[in-house]
Order: sequence, then C-alpha cells, then structure tokens
Amino acid sequence: EAVGATLTVEPGPPRRADVTLHESVGDRVWREEEVAAFEREIRSALADDLGDAEVRVLVQVPGGPIALAALASAAPRAPLALPSGAAPLVRRLDAPGTATAGLQGRHLAIWPSHGWYYEPSLDRWEWQRSRVFTTVEDLLPFAFIQRHLAPMLERAGAVVMMPRERDPQPHQSVADNDGVDNDGVDNDGVDAGEFGTAGRHAERGVWEPGGAGFAHRPPYRGTTNPFALGTARQTTSREVADAETVWAADIPEAGEYAVYVSYRHGPDRVEDARYTVHHAGGTARFAVNQTMGGGTWVYLGTFHFDAGQDASRASVALSNASATPGRIVSADAVRFGGGMGEVERGGATSGRPKFVEAARYYEQLAGFPAATVYNVTGTLDDYKDDYQSRGEWANYLRGAPFGPSDDRDAPGLRIPIDLSLAFHTDAGRTTDGSVIGTLLIVNSLGMDSTGTFPDGRSRRINRQLAATARREITRDLRARWKTDWTYRNTWDRGYSEATRPNVPSLLLELLSHHNPTDMRFALDPRFRRDASRTLYKSIGRFLAAQDGETFIPQPLAPTHLAATMEGNAARRTVRVRWRPQRDGQEPQARPQGYVLYQRRGARGWDAGTPVDGTEVSVPAPGPGAILSVRVAAVNAGGESEPSEVLAVGAAEGGGAPVLVVSGFDRIAPPAFVAQGNHVGFDRAMDEGVPDGLDVHTVGSQYEFDLREPWVDDDQPGHGASDADLETTVFAGNTRDFVAVHGASLLAAGRSFVSASDEAVMDGDLALAPFPLVALAMGEEKTTPHPDSGRAPEFAVWPPALRRALADYRTGGGQIFASGAYLGSDASGDEDAERFLADVLGVAWRTGHAAVTGAVEASSAALLPLDTPLAYNVEHRRDLYRVEAPDGLVPASPLGEVALRYAENSIGAGVVAPGAVTLGFPFEAIPDRETRDALMRGVLRVLSRG
Repeated sequence: EAVGATLTVEPGPPRRADVTLHESVGDRVWREEEVAAFEREIRSALADDLGDAEVRVLVQVPGGPIALAALASAAPRAPLALPSGAAPLVRRLDAPGTATAGLQGRHLAIWPSHGWYYEPSLDRWEWQRSRVFTTVEDLLPFAFIQRHLAPMLERAGAVVMMPRERDPQPHQSVADNDGVDNDGVDNDGVDAGEFGTAGRHAERGVWEPGGAGFAHRPPYRGTTNPFALGTARQTTSREVADAETVWAADIPEAGEYAVYVSYRHGPDRVEDARYTVHHAGGTARFAVNQTMGGGTWVYLGTFHFDAGQDASRASVALSNASATPGRIVSADAVRFGGGMGEVERGGATSGRPKFVEAARYYEQLAGFPAATVYNVTGTLDDYKDDYQSRGEWANYLRGAPFGPSDDRDAPGLRIPIDLSLAFHTDAGRTTDGSVIGTLLIVNSLGMDSTGTFPDGRSRRINRQLAATARREITRDLRARWKTDWTYRNTWDRGYSEATRPNVPSLLLELLSHHNPTDMRFALDPRFRRDASRTLYKSIGRFLAAQDGETFIPQPLAPTHLAATMEGNAARRTVRVRWRPQRDGQEPQARPQGYVLYQRRGARGWDAGTPVDGTEVSVPAPGPGAILSVRVAAVNAGGESEPSEVLAVGAAEGGGAPVLVVSGFDRIAPPAFVAQGNHVGFDRAMDEGVPDGLDVHTVGSQYEFDLREPWVDDDQPGHGASDADLETTVFAGNTRDFVAVHGASLLAAGRSFVSASDEAVMDGDLALAPFPLVALAMGEEKTTPHPDSGRAPEFAVWPPALRRALADYRTGGGQIFASGAYLGSDASGDEDAERFLADVLGVAWRTGHAAVTGAVEASSAALLPLDTPLAYNVEHRRDLYRVEAPDGLVPASPLGEVALRYAENSIGAGVVAPGAVTLGFPFEAIPDRETRDALMRGVLRVLSRG
C-alpha cells in the first residue's frame, strides 16, 4: 500500500495471487534478469501468507495491467523499412567511402523542440519557451542536431529528414521553371524581393509538362501549399544522357548554403535521378530515388558558394542518364540556403530566418497537407498544431499504412522512415546544485490504443529504444562528463511526439534548461558534441539490434596534423601527416582508413581522396597559391568529423618556409559564476567560444538571483536573458585560421607550412629547421570542466609547448605569437610567466585590455604611425569576436611597445629580441591589407634578429 501496490487473491483451485504494481514501476525500463530477480523477492516475501499459491506480478501501464515480465521480453523485431535492394532516398555517388556497418540505407525523422510562432492572443510572434541562461529551448536542441547529431548520422550513411529548416543561412536563392521561358537558354526568374534572390532555369533536350509543382510566391497565407502553385517538368531516362535541366543560383553573399531539390515521385520514376551540384570547391554528384519523396524539399548537402551568378560554381544540373532507361525523370525546383520566414500571420511574416521558426511553418513551406499534418486542430492554433504536427509529419513521410492518425491510408511520400527522435530539454530546477538530468518518454499504445504499429509490430519496441538510449547516455555521460549524471526515469505516457509516430519513436528530455547546473553542460560545445555522439550511437545500436546486424561507431577525428613541403620548386610536393584519435568508450571505433580533403585558394572543399595510412603526399600549390587540407577517419561505421585545417603555400622567391602552428583548439561555454544567490553565466567575464557557428545564443543573462521565481515567459525569473543576439548566427572556432596567416606571409614573399600544436608538443615535427615560427593561438585559454573533479583543457602554454619553444629560441629561432590570452592565461603560474619573459620577452599587464578593437602604432617598428588597425569586436558570421584581449609590456629594456589599444594606450603589441607578440589574434583583423602590412612589419623586425 505504501508504494501503491495492490494484492488480489483468488481462492482457486488453483489458488492465485496477483500483485499489481504502481504505474511508476512500469515507467522503468526493465531487463529480463532484473524482472526475474524482482519477482523472486516478491514471491519470497509473500510465501508465508500465500503458501503454494501461484503469484503473478503485474504492473499498471496505459491500457491496463500487464505482466511485468512482458515489459522486458523481447518485442518482435522491426524489419528493415527499406525493402531489400531498393535505393535510399539520396546517395552521394562520389563519396570517398561507404558505410557497411553504420546506418546505410536508413531514413530517420529527427527534430528539435518548439520554435518561433505566432500567438494570436497577443498578436505577436514569440518563442514557445522562455529566454534563460543565454538561450531558449526553441534553439538549444537545434544546436545539438544541426552542428553534430544530423551530420554524424549522415556520415554513417543515414538520410536525415527534419520538419524544421536545418540551414541557418538567412539568404536563399530559388531557381524554378515557373515564371521563366523554357527555351533552352538561361533566363532570369521572377523577382523574389525580400524573400530571396531568384535563380535561373534552363533545359537541354526534350522536356514536357510533368504535373503540379513548386512555385515561389511568398508570402504564403492560411494553409497555401507552395507545391500546388506551380508546375514540374519531366523527360524519359536513357542509358546515355540526351536531356538536362540546370538551375543556376544567384548567390547574394559568399558562404555555406544548403542545397535542396524537388520533383514529383511515382512508381514509374527512376531510382537514380542524377544530380550534380556545382560549388566553389568543384562538384558533388548524387542519385535521388524519385519513387519517393516528391512534392517537398529533399536535402542534398551543404556547400560553399561564391557570391554572384557563376553557373559553373553555383548551380545544380539534372540529367536523364539512368541505369533504368525508359522511366520518368522529374524536375521541379532547387533551393539554395534557408532564407527568411515566408508564412504570413497577423498580416506579416516572422521577419526571422526560417531555421528559428516552428516546425508547423516549415511543414507548410515543404508541401505537407494541412488537415492531416500541421493543421490538425483546424483552428490555426499554431502552438498546438506545432507540437502535434511533428509526429504526423513523420507519418506522412512514410505513408500508408503508416500515414497520419486522421488518415492512415494517405499515400504520403513513401520514404521508409525507420525511427523518429524528438529532442527537448526540460524545465525543472534544483536548489542544491545537482543535475536534474535525463528523462526518456515513450508510448506503448499509440493514437488508436491498440499497442501495435500499423504493420502489427508491438509498440513495446519503443521501450527497447529507450533502454538502448538509457544505457548509452548513462555510460557515456558518466564516463566523460559527470560520474553521477542523473538518469531520471523512462515514462510510458501519451505525449504527442511519443504517441503519434507510427514508427519506433523516442521523446528525449536530455537535461533541464531551467537548472543552472544542467546548463553548465548544455552550454559547453564539448558536451553537445559528446551527447550527440551518444544519441547517434543509441540510434545505430537500436536499429542494428532490431535486424540482428552489427553496428560499428564511426571514428573520432584525426589529431597531430602536420603539412610540410618537400622537393625543389620544379617538383615540390606537400606531405600531410596525422595520428588516429582513440575513443576510450568505443574500442570498435578504430579507423580503417582516412580521407584527405583539399581546398585550393579560397575555393570550397573537394570531394575527398581515400588514403590508407596516416600520411600522404599531394602536388604542391603553384607559386603564390595556398593549399588547405583537412583529414577525416573512416571505418565500416562511416566517417568522422573532419580534423582542424592546415595549409601550405610557396612564395615566388622560395627560401626556407615559415612554420605556422595552429594552437587555437578551444571551444567553451560562457563563464559560470556562483557566489551565494548570485548564480549564472556571465558573458561579460567570458563569452566562451562556439564550435563553428553559434545558432542558439539569445543574449546575456541579466537576472542572477536564485530567489527570483518564474512568472511567465516574459518574466522568467532566475536566468532571465536578453534578446539582442537571437537569430544572430556568429562565428566561433572554425579551426581554419592557418590560411589567413599564410596569405599574409605569401603577400610578404615568404613560403609557409603548418602543424597543429599537438604535433609540435609531442615531437611529430621539429621546430629547428624553420627560421620563424608563427603561433596562431586565437582565444586559447585554460577552461574548467563543468565537473570540478575533472582536469581543465586548452591551456595556452602547456609545459610541452613551452619546452619546445624554449629550445627553439635557444637555437636562434624567431617567434611571432598572437592571441587574446597569451599573458592572462600564464598569470599566477611562475613557470609560464618566466617562459613569457625569457622566450617571448613580454610580461602580462591586464586582461580585458580594450573594448573598441582599435589599435594604433606607438612606434614605427611594425607599422607606420598613421596606419589604422582594428581587430574584430562584432558578432560576425565569418569571423569570431575578440571581447577580452590582453595588455602586454616588455619584460626587459630590450623590448618596446610597438602597438597600443587606441582607447587607453595599453600595450597591444611588443617587439623583443627574437620575438613579436600581439595581445589580440592576428587572424581577427578583418582587413586583408592591414594584415598584410602588419605581417610585413613582423618579418622585417624578426629578419634583423
């Protein structure tokens, strides 16, 4: 009775006793051996009272009591959603490797929670959750999925579908046949105005009308479907192409753009529609299965495009070549970039990029039917429609008999979705500094309360998915982040996103966004990367187990890169070396090979070259040109994230190259403060460093008082944060700064090579052969782990690096060092302070030395006295912001302050014997001419040493 259990005894014969446990017992994910042990204990405890009676242990679950053992018994396996031999929706034809024990052939429906929506009672657009601890739940899960989880799944071979816009690019270019002449030549499309730039469309060969299709006619009011406003085109497939369609983009601003295609699907279509994306780095070739996925946007990939209308470097081509001639090839529209919101509410669109908007709006823009997907209330209640729509969107992706709840027989898009994941954070709080942690929510009944999927499989499969996720989350997060990471429970409940999907599904509440301790982890980019890897492995292991297959996790990114040049000017090659990175949690995640990616000049990345060992030689760039490289590891499970980027360049005059050392590895959350009731994240102390692009920060926390209660989302109490940065996508550590230093070295007539700081510290590359070493330290700084018992990371001057540089200087080497925390990170460490004085000839004066970014020459040593110079202090998409540079002074009379911060005359750059040191990062100077001039000054000074 104390725990809500009931005992019912039937006199028999035979005598039988039913022990029915509270529903909270059923929430737990049980293993078979745990059930057996628990039942033995219950029978033993009741033996004296019940004698030889048969004892059944039941548990209350939605739909009535069932045997506890049934919750742990193996549910019927879920067969592969994709029929044997059928092609997946999208295949990369020129990929350097293919996963064989990963997620190849899988189709996954993944979404982040909530989003910006229109609230009619207030006649405004707003978030569905409150702004707390510098972010909002509507954006925070997106930061996990967009940066890490979706790419991991895709590198394992999966096709990932999302009901929200995945691309944070605010620009878009749409190219379509509607509104242009189809006479075989390029023509300007319709003017898209504020909603994007119109591309161009052209055809070669025989094309004919192909039914209804997309037309770009924003803004879209009510439930208008853009894919019913236009027309598609079609032709007949051939073994050798004799027809082609080209969609050329008008790219408004150089950058990364997602590429989407649309078409009409049907059983008479080809399974290998051949698309070629022409981008700044070359081409990427895809095969799209047009028997599925028509009438919506199908994601191909994200690529770098230069600004303008160069079709050779910003277009998509579709040919009618196919392995199955005589079938139909369909062509509709192509979209480059995410763009701005296009659904109108209250007389206006949101005025924000699509990626922040709720799923309900993207589903409309992506052509899904209103009545069964995103307008299930029938009242234009966008809040309810949004959370109810996501599961129905997944159902419509798959179609009959797995269709939406109100129309199971809807044919849908015929995409064989294997699994859905709804990624949320929760709203709990603690007062003792503990972690609230992870809650998993599943449903065993479904919308029809039958407990089965439309194909007859038991929905208890969802509990097995939760059990797998629980095992992975607790193991990985406790090992890497917090030994007592809280696993709260698994609920079997009727939550919409757990109940509506007609495929195995999981609703994840990873942690609490209202609890400051949880947010110490959530705001740490390292945690987001590791937690995403855990979720990727959970999905992979669950699906493999369902089919009795083997799942192998993809490797981690290589480390210890070095890129050097060998040979003479006539036969020069670039030698690239690296080390594999061990995954302590996953012995099977060992690399079996590697892929070298190259970028020549400012162009985008090529398609990659497979490499067997841990080094490779490639042709060197021509005189005055730059070759950038990065490496990914591969195994049967897929491909790792890419390594940091190194670069080399050969100057016209030759000579010994400068070594650029890439030392900026740091990714970090904002500074955490906890003094009595004053608790939170102080961006004024340290904004942290995003991993790539920051997509989730809304502004600085302004309410630090633990005692302030939540009143409503506009008055959220403790943790309340500003909104000045929301929708601002800004750069952090791209791990791609060597080429910036190298370009200025080439401009000054000096060749350069590069290496990671790990390669230097661990002896993979000796410094002695190089007359000058340039240290690119960026915003490297000792960063504490959220769990105080674990070692900090990212020290600027680890002992091994200090020793290597000290030996190098003793041998007569010259050093150019730049970074925001070169002095402040050494403060208080006597050995590090001595290193600064003896090797670099500087001493630290202050941190947070300047605000405006303006620097002036205080002597003519580096720059003429009237030369303007500024480093970046803005939140920019292309360059990280320097918010707290160091103030430096010479450590001896032999040095001089050559640069000062303009606002206060504090030392910004010091010239000393054998060294030049800047208190701000060199690469943070946005102006190329200024960087070049400063580098010439550095080389001039050091050449005299």
